[in-house]
Amino acid sequence: MSTCSLFPTRRAALGLIGAALVSPRMVGAGGLDGMSGSAFGTTWHMAGPPRAKLEILRPKIDALFVQINAQMSPWRDDSALSRFNAMRAGQQATDPEMIHVTGAALTLAELSGGAFDPTVGPLVAQWGFGPITGGQTPDWRGVSVGDGFVGKDRDDLTLDLCGIAKGYALDRAVELAQAEGAGNLLFDLGGELRALGEHPSGRAWRVAVQHPRFDKAAPAAFRLSEGQATATSGLRTQSYNLEGRIYGHIIDPTEMSPADAGLLSVTVLADDAMTADGWATALFAAGPETGPDLARRNDLSALFLVQDGADSAQVLTGAMQGALL
Repeated sequence: MSTCSLFPTRRAALGLIGAALVSPRMVGAGGLDGMSGSAFGTTWHMAGPPRAKLEILRPKIDALFVQINAQMSPWRDDSALSRFNAMRAGQQATDPEMIHVTGAALTLAELSGGAFDPTVGPLVAQWGFGPITGGQTPDWRGVSVGDGFVGKDRDDLTLDLCGIAKGYALDRAVELAQAEGAGNLLFDLGGELRALGEHPSGRAWRVAVQHPRFDKAAPAAFRLSEGQATATSGLRTQSYNLEGRIYGHIIDPTEMSPADAGLLSVTVLADDAMTADGWATALFAAGPETGPDLARRNDLSALFLVQDGADSAQVLTGAMQGALL
């Protein structure tokens, strides 16, 4: 999960109004009206044209985020996800939203060859980054989604939807704003962004990918067109240095340990935030060599920031080159 701030401290909140570290942020926010809030242990921000009356959306957005947190947060013992994790094999969870997101997670696991694995929660906790306990051997194939249920074939299998659920929450918030009549806005949820319409000046929204290191300039900026979303996974936040190696919160399921530190960050551009969120996690977990190949096979628009000695190099795939400013 790119970090999922549905669960506190997985990835820092970045975007329009925070100190940006690795995730995209808005370029040139002047002349806009904005509205901010907090949810899932992070912040959110909505920017739109002057006099857009965004505040009327706040109660419904707050209620939506409260609902999603109650469904999919592993930090809450009473969430639908935590109840599923406590179940035995053969029992089933029936929460419809969790079923939907779990189905998307399992599809992504298959497409990524297991680079994305929603059952790695206990390993995330073992390396110091999460609350989920259970079996230490991930196996996404042991989780099944059927007509109205989620089940598992091992008692100790657990779900961790951190790599995809925040994107889902962002998509739901943008859909809500659109249904309420909002026409042109940029929504930032903990550093993941999705555009609705265009910038008030008539151009596409613009966002920047910031370098994982504080002392480095942003390596790229790109356009975010109508409906598009972007998410970044990286090492700058939620990581620690031990004997010269950086250990981050994103787990490589093959090695059952934090993903290769040779890859600094991955930014994905997609048609919805859940896709961008999930693939950013998968590509980062796949590493600096396998990740770009995986992106090309799946026709993904991505920017990889790869360690190159004391500096970094960029690898671009799909339509990301054409979106760059």
